[in-house]
Formats: sequence, structure tokens, C-alpha cells
Amino acid sequence: MKEERPRGPTAADRVIRIGVLTPHAAIGPEQEFPAMAPGRLDIRVVRVSSGAGGDPPTTPHALRAVTAVPVLDDAAKTLVLDSIDVVGYASTTSAYAIGFDAETAMVSRLSALAGVPVAATCASAVLALRVLDVERVALIGAPWFDAEFNELGAAYFRSQGFEVVSSASAELSRDPRRIEPAAVHAWTSRHVGRGGRGLHRGERLPSGASNRTAGDGDRPPGAHIESGPTLEPSRTSGRSSRDHQLRPAVRA
Repeated sequence: MKEERPRGPTAADRVIRIGVLTPHAAIGPEQEFPAMAPGRLDIRVVRVSSGAGGDPPTTPHALRAVTAVPVLDDAAKTLVLDSIDVVGYASTTSAYAIGFDAETAMVSRLSALAGVPVAATCASAVLALRVLDVERVALIGAPWFDAEFNELGAAYFRSQGFEVVSSASAELSRDPRRIEPAAVHAWTSRHVGRGGRGLHRGERLPSGASNRTAGDGDRPPGAHIESGPTLEPSRTSGRSSRDHQLRPAVRA
């Protein structure tokens, strides 16, 4: 009987080192990445702030400020020292505030600075929607998104050729710890659908349509809405970004 030799390490065994830049205080990246691939990911999060007090930015103006060259680039340089494989900029509202073109320019700048692939939240969502041949989207903002962010979100996706049929914040608790996945699904079912009448679980949206939840900060564990044709719990813009970050790192 032939003796089996011990198997050496393969690409599947390698731990991927992910650097995350975010202006938000929420611990979403620290929670979600390990849940996606337990034992496979090493996460390094750097929180970006341009204020003297270090408070997280909450307005479009403040979010634009933290994507500026001296502020964001200085934060990114701290990741370069950690020998990371890929970088993600995690902020839906930042993308809404600066727009698609500025977001993609920021990604290119960070990639050149860090020397590794970089992904950003909403640009990744745009890529995912195009891969799925989605043409019409309903945006569901986090409960703490005000009307201005919902309007900026609609403008962001319209600038990329999508028809935005609605953009509104889910009327749920503003405390993410009190939001259950079933509540997210129920709210979406009541408010998104043909003629605004809502959908039943599993009922299909019209061809080429999608609903998408927005928010890269706090979220209830497991609460996702699919960026696809059916109304089943599944994917947020942040999740699209995290999937996008993993692909180039896994190939390396």
C-alpha cells in the first residue's frame, strides 16, 4: 500500500490580509469579514477622520473631506506597513457624497499608493448590478440615513445608467442591535414591488429589476437584501464590496 505524503500548504490554506479604510465607528468590518471566511482572513481596520476631535463624519461635506488626498492617503500609508493583500474603502455614504467618478479615482489613487488591489463600496455594487444585467433598482437606506443621503444615493446610481424607482430609509429602529433580519425583509416586502404594493417572500421583481440595501456601518447580523431579481434576504452594498475585495486576493 502506497504511503500518503503529507499535503503541503495550498492557496486555499493561505490567510488573506485585508486592510479596511472607513470613516465610520461601527465595527462592521471586524464582524463581517471573519463571518464570511472563518479562519481565512486577517483584518486590519484604520478609521479615517479629518476632525480634531476624531468624531466620525456624518454629513456629506465631512465625508468628502475624509476622502481628500492628505487625510485619506496618510491613513492608507499605515496599512502599507502591515504587508496587506488588498484594501477596501468601506463607506456607502462617502460614495454618495463624492459620486462615482470621484470614488473610482480614489480607488485608483489608493491602489497606486498601496501597491495592491483596492475596492470601494458603491463602485463594487455598480459592478455587481451590471454583471447581473440589472437596469432598475430600489434603494433602501439604513434607518439613520436622512433624506439628503437617499437623494444622493439615487443620483449616484442614476449617473451610472440605472433607473432608480425609489430611494428611502427603512422605517426601523435606529439602534442596529435591535434590528432583526426578518424585520428588514418584512419592511422591504411591504414597500418595494410592482406599483408600490409590496411583494410576498420569494415573489420575483420585474425582469432587470433589483432592490439594494445601503449602509456599510452597523447592521443586524445576517440582515441582507439581495442585489438580484428576487426578494430574498441576502446582499447589501457593503457585502458586494467585501466580495469584490476578496476576489483579487484569492487569485494572488
